Amino acid sequence: MASSRPTSYQTANRRSSQIGPGSNRNSAALSSPDKHSSVSSGPRTSTSIADTKSNRLVLITGATGGIGKATAVAFARTGKYNLALHFNSASGEAQESLIQAISEVVPEVIDVALFQADLGSFDEVRKLHKEVVDGLGTGIDVLFNNAGTTSNLSNVSNLSDVSIETFESTWRINAASPFLLAQLCLPHMEKQGWGRIIFNSSVAALNGGVVGPHYASSKSALHGFVHWLGGNVAKKGITVNAIAPALIEDTTMLPAGADGTESLKEKIPIGRLGRPEEIAETVMWMVNTGYVTRKIVPVDGGFHPY
Repeated sequence: MASSRPTSYQTANRRSSQIGPGSNRNSAALSSPDKHSSVSSGPRTSTSIADTKSNRLVLITGATGGIGKATAVAFARTGKYNLALHFNSASGEAQESLIQAISEVVPEVIDVALFQADLGSFDEVRKLHKEVVDGLGTGIDVLFNNAGTTSNLSNVSNLSDVSIETFESTWRINAASPFLLAQLCLPHMEKQGWGRIIFNSSVAALNGGVVGPHYASSKSALHGFVHWLGGNVAKKGITVNAIAPALIEDTTMLPAGADGTESLKEKIPIGRLGRPEEIAETVMWMVNTGYVTRKIVPVDGGFHPY
C-alpha cells in the first residue's frame, strides 16, 4: 500500500493521519490521507501459517475502550498495519489519548483513521464500512469486532428486569452488527485469499456471567456464528475466532459499581482482574497464526474451567 503525505482535514465522523517516524506529526491533530492503491496477495486455496504482507488494513470497533485501545497499540507496535478505529460517543480527550498511545509505539509510518458510528443502526454500520474502504482506499483485511454493550443493565437477578426493548438493542449491538460487518468485509477477504475475523465475546456466553440474560445470550450468538462461518471459509485463507474474556479492568463490561474490588478478584482463580493488554496479545496471536479457526478462546484467569 503506497503512502503519500496527508492533506489536512477533519470532519465530525472521520479523522485520520499518518503516524510514525518521519511523518511530521507533532501533535494529536489529525489529517486525512490521500487515496491509496491496494496491494493484492493473490488467491490462495488454504490458510497460510504466516502473513508476510505489510500494511494490511485493520478495523477495530470500540477502539477507544480499554481492550480496543490496547489492541490498536499492539497492532501499531508492529508497524505492519494501517488502522481504522471506530468509536461511538467517546470524548475528544479519549480519541486524542488513543492517537497519542499509538504515536508513542509505532516504529514505521502507518495510516490511522478514526470513524464515528452508532452500531445500534444498521445503516450506520454500512456507512462505517463504506467510509473505511473509501477513505483508506482498500478493503478490510482484519476485522476485530470488539465493541459491545450491557445496555447499562447488569447484576440482573430476575428475567422480568430485562425489557424486550433492552434485549433487542443489546443483541443488535453485540450480535447483529458484528454479523453485518463480517458480511461486508468478507468479499474482499475471499477475493485476496486471506483474512482474519475476530469477535470479542465474553465468558458470560459460556457460563451465564454476572451481567444478565440479555448480555450472555447476545454473546452466545457469536459463538454459533464463529463455528458456522469459520467452517464455511476455512479453505479460503480466512480464519474466524472469538475471545471470551472475563472481568477485564479498565472496561465498561465490569458489573455496575465494580472497580477492581476484592469481591470481583475472588471470583478469578488467579486472584486478579484481567488486563486489556492480555486480550490484545490474544488478538495478535489469532492474526499471526493460520492454523487456529472456529475457536472460542477464554481469557479469564481460570474463571471458566473448559
